[in-house]
Amino acid sequence: MAQVLSLLETYNPSLANAKARQDSAQAALVTSRAYPNPELEVGGGSSTGIGQGALNGPNEQIFISQALDLPFVREARRKVAEAGITSADEANRHVWLTVRSQVRLAFYEILRRQAELQISKDNEQLLTQIRDRIKLKVEVGEAPRYEQVKSEAEALNAQKLRESAETRVDDAKSALRMMFGPALPHQYETEGDLPAPLTSLPPLENLRDEVLNKQPILQQFRAEIEKASARVKLEQNLRYPQPTLKAGAERDPGLEQWRINIIVPLPLWNQRQGPIGEAEAELRQAEALASQQEFSVIRELENAYNRYRIAQRQVETFDAGLLKQAETVLKVAESAYRLGERGIIDYLDAQRTYRSVRSDYLNARFDRQAALIDLDRLRATDLENL
Repeated sequence: MAQVLSLLETYNPSLANAKARQDSAQAALVTSRAYPNPELEVGGGSSTGIGQGALNGPNEQIFISQALDLPFVREARRKVAEAGITSADEANRHVWLTVRSQVRLAFYEILRRQAELQISKDNEQLLTQIRDRIKLKVEVGEAPRYEQVKSEAEALNAQKLRESAETRVDDAKSALRMMFGPALPHQYETEGDLPAPLTSLPPLENLRDEVLNKQPILQQFRAEIEKASARVKLEQNLRYPQPTLKAGAERDPGLEQWRINIIVPLPLWNQRQGPIGEAEAELRQAEALASQQEFSVIRELENAYNRYRIAQRQVETFDAGLLKQAETVLKVAESAYRLGERGIIDYLDAQRTYRSVRSDYLNARFDRQAALIDLDRLRATDLENL
């Protein structure tokens, strides 16, 4: 597991996308701090005098203009960019947690499918032995023909289950390889085991508070609210005219002039009602999405919490003796069949029950681990490793 997780930062495309979003947000902050560039205006021509005593000759003009960035507009623009950085950072943390959880789930899914394959192989081996023994009994006349037919059918079904289990192992490995691209070869082996379960699970109310305070996706949506609010303020501030300072000189035949001008646009026809309305609508949308996301995250938490408790109770039931009892019943049925006290159907039923109990125990353990992974993701317990 540790080796697989170590490949995330380098090869996972989702993390690369989140990192690019962070870089974009940082660039937006640089843009917000930039001053507008000055404009240079250079011109020239010829002057023709009109009237007595007028002079003829070339003329020249040179002007430089500088738009003045108002401090309160600049401050609002900076707040929009900083909120965008916070949103991108939290989005990166959320993606990191999500991808890490997906990798853990995919890895443990391979272990689950491999364990199922082993159960299928054991089942196939046992049923093959039963079929061979019954075939021998039928040949010497100690068992009726229908027992051989029944055992042949069970052995073929066990073979089909084993082949299906092999396919599921390959599918699980393909799902994990998809998260890393060329970093994992097409053929690879996985080794590992499930970690120890939690000694105790905190109360659901405590988990709700923890998730609401730490979950990055909620922090991201809250940052989007701040960004939308700052954008409303920016659009409102942009209603004030942004002046432009213009200075330069003109030279005509017999005349030289120096000028300093202030250009102020007059907000008569366009007072930015549209952009302000759009920004306010985006703010309301961000608030609604944040509220919706909180409900969604809490629902995920409650679902994972209940799944963990159900799986934990199932595992405890199996550990308390159910698995051992199923194994004992199988051994008793086998002994009774060999002694002729029970028929083949009773023996095969006991064998199917034991296989089903083993599979249910395996699924309960992995379902518990899957629920725990979801709880860790929602609680953001792995963020200290980021």
